[in-house]
Amino acid sequence: MCIGIPMQIVEVYEDGISGVVEAGGTKKHCFFMLIDNPKVGDYVLVHAGNAISKLDEQEAKENVELIEQCLLGAKGATE
Repeated sequence: MCIGIPMQIVEVYEDGISGVVEAGGTKKHCFFMLIDNPKVGDYVLVHAGNAISKLDEQEAKENVELIEQCLLGAKGATE
């Protein structure tokens, strides 16, 4: 199983195979070769600098919530 971070596409370069994604105020360069028709505003799962699948907005929000819960749980375990 591959774990990805849900991010939103904020820029698609002219080549159509790369651009910029954003999550939580952090922007990263990303390759879009594994998804069809990337557009600004799309939500994608990003792993190792590559968008590996598209998500709808609800799926993206649910994934972010789960990641936050995991991080909060890990933080509580170390206190």
